[in-house]
Amino acid sequence: MSNEQNADPPLTRPAKRGFGLGALVGVAIVAALVSSLASVVAVRKLGLGASSGAGHAAAVAVYQCPMHPTVVQDHPGDCPICGMKLVKVEKAKASNEPAAKASDPTSDKFFLPGLAAVEIDPARQQLIGLRTAAVEVRSVGGAFRTVGRVAVDETRVRHVNVKVPAFVERIYVDYVGKKVNKGDPLFSLYSPELLATQEEYLLALKTRDDLAKLGGNTKGNDNDLVAAARRKLELWDIPAAQMDRIEQTRTPTKTLTLRSPASGVVTKKDVVEGMKLDAGAMPYEIVDLSVVWVLADVYESELRLVKEGMAANLTLAAFPNREFKGKVVFLDPLLDPQTRTVKVRITFPNPTGELRPEMFGEVVLLASPHEANTIPVDAVIDSGTEKIAFVAMGEGKFVPRALKLGQNDGTRVEVVSGLAPGERVVTHANFLVDSESRLRASLATAGGAPNPKPVESARVLPATAPSEPDHSTHGHDHAASEPGR
Repeated sequence: MSNEQNADPPLTRPAKRGFGLGALVGVAIVAALVSSLASVVAVRKLGLGASSGAGHAAAVAVYQCPMHPTVVQDHPGDCPICGMKLVKVEKAKASNEPAAKASDPTSDKFFLPGLAAVEIDPARQQLIGLRTAAVEVRSVGGAFRTVGRVAVDETRVRHVNVKVPAFVERIYVDYVGKKVNKGDPLFSLYSPELLATQEEYLLALKTRDDLAKLGGNTKGNDNDLVAAARRKLELWDIPAAQMDRIEQTRTPTKTLTLRSPASGVVTKKDVVEGMKLDAGAMPYEIVDLSVVWVLADVYESELRLVKEGMAANLTLAAFPNREFKGKVVFLDPLLDPQTRTVKVRITFPNPTGELRPEMFGEVVLLASPHEANTIPVDAVIDSGTEKIAFVAMGEGKFVPRALKLGQNDGTRVEVVSGLAPGERVVTHANFLVDSESRLRASLATAGGAPNPKPVESARVLPATAPSEPDHSTHGHDHAASEPGR
């Protein structure tokens, strides 16, 4: 009977078991949280004690969890949250100045907020593949690349016009793309007006010859009539050779042949046999491709480097082993608002016709080089607001520097200020060094705060606190409230 009285009712046994397990979990989480908070408070007290003493007291070594940066203590041990071994980090200075500024004698000039100097032992440098390169004085600004498009030289385009109404009798150049030389026949046409003008010209010639036979003066009005009729034919683009033939044969021709005014390629043909052409019609367009243009795009940041008369090289995918040489002849005075570029016109000789309009290629503009400090482009970290590089100070120490950069050739970049010749900068694994520098700067700022927060609010102080302490806190509250139930 006594056993039955002391035994719990069957319905309450599971509840008690559940409470016991929940209580154990809650107590474990509470212990981990209290240990973490105690470590943070201990470090803050150490920092406060150092700052309240002498201005340059001895530094205190701190140990931090790699997975939970908020877990920091002044002695070796394991992380109470994940169990990982704490790693010794840079000593927190007793002074209120940032760690990077206190550890680097030159940091007054190159101090960067949010970054700190880091120390990496040789074994770890080899593990992460860290490499450095020296600042070297080299020639920069010798060339920069852009993209260009081959276009026709607009000064070498010729249109063949018809200045009198006519009918096309025969076509000699019957397709677009055909090469013609100056003086080659293009087409023949019949025009009643041209025929009438030829007869006027022949009549003037006959009148002048008759007067000469009679012994009259052939230097007066008769010659004026001949000159006027011939001038009229010239204005209608009748070749001089054809007018001489009319004068010799004294017979008008039904059709007249119009010839090419220049050598080149026919790029337009709007005529067929039997077609009627009105005055002003343009049956042919001829382009001389012995010289072509290349239109290149230059960004406004590089516009100061481009000058008229500077040399340029062109390479095409169609001719990978050839390099065409040209010269800048014109810079567009207007900037394209969409691409933020300026069109640069480069002229290239094209005697063989290999450069065809609308081809794309790479243009190298050759500027005047100058000597300057240069570093590999891989050494530069662009934070968005400034350019940063990490300088090797010796004995495994690396200090961040803000740089001002100049021209870039794709492999090395000019350093206007921030580095001196002979200094070495990190070129490989610099992003890992940058992450370590920012982490140490944030820890130094938190550990050396002159006015630490009370212990009760310590768990909400870090802006990047991980989610584990918050979960454990919720578990602690839940476990603490269980007995009340």
